[in-house]
Amino acid sequence: MRVVYSPRYRVDIGPHVFPTQKYQLVHDRLRRDGLIRPADVLEPTPAAWDDLALVHTAEYLAGLRDGTLSEEQVLQIELPWSREMVDGFRTMVGGTILAARQAVDRAAVVAHIGGGLHHAFPDHGEGFCPFNDVAVAVRVLQRDGLARAAVVDLDVHHGNGTALIFESDPRVFTFSMHQQHNYPLWKPRGSLDIGLAGGTGNTAYLEQLERALPAVMASRPECVFYLAGADPYEQDQLGGLRLTQDGLRRRDRRVIETVRAARVPLVIVLAGGYARRVEDTVAIHVATIAEALRACEDQA
Repeated sequence: MRVVYSPRYRVDIGPHVFPTQKYQLVHDRLRRDGLIRPADVLEPTPAAWDDLALVHTAEYLAGLRDGTLSEEQVLQIELPWSREMVDGFRTMVGGTILAARQAVDRAAVVAHIGGGLHHAFPDHGEGFCPFNDVAVAVRVLQRDGLARAAVVDLDVHHGNGTALIFESDPRVFTFSMHQQHNYPLWKPRGSLDIGLAGGTGNTAYLEQLERALPAVMASRPECVFYLAGADPYEQDQLGGLRLTQDGLRRRDRRVIETVRAARVPLVIVLAGGYARRVEDTVAIHVATIAEALRACEDQA
């Protein structure tokens, strides 16, 4: 199985709840545990500005590129602007594009140690998301001839930017299962939205997921993007769901097995994760990729 990663994802954003070091830690843990080899890892280049313009407005991209965003726009992204930040997240978008092309070309599962920036809108960023990497990757695949795609967003937060970007595009099925009374306040309607009560645990969560996945696959996607957020975890600082690490692994297994059973290319991106101990976030993300590796070995 191919894995996409760049050390440029570790961006210095100062003291922050978003641990950008998690990407390097996940990569290093996968290598140390023998789950991946150097030959399995593909390093992306930054997304082209023309590709970013398939989703984002010219004015917003110019503000990011030139450092001319307003103070309000920077506060909305909740990341300090710097050239390093912009280049790091551009590279992360490039990583999701690369993973998507690899998945489609090889009819395979590809994991991206990064991505899932689902709060970015065409004309602004929000919630640690300056670009919407999955939306850009879908638009690139559509330009290349992909007919239908699906997004399975299991971050604890609703994928508001993604839902709005594709709300009028019947070729893209967007499914978000999230904590209802949590960020963001405004939740544009996707193809299928399930808002969970705070405190929802493993059993209820997995039951809802089991009922929802057939609707996703009924849309007949030619590629599925899975946002495997670590933040439904019971010890996450920005979430209020109560999934255990085992529950999250069972969640991942169900999504991956469902998509693989349909023989549909699958792109896995990590999305959020803000556990009190960064080691827990890393363990959850590593387990997601381990489940993907196991599924690929079972079908070999």
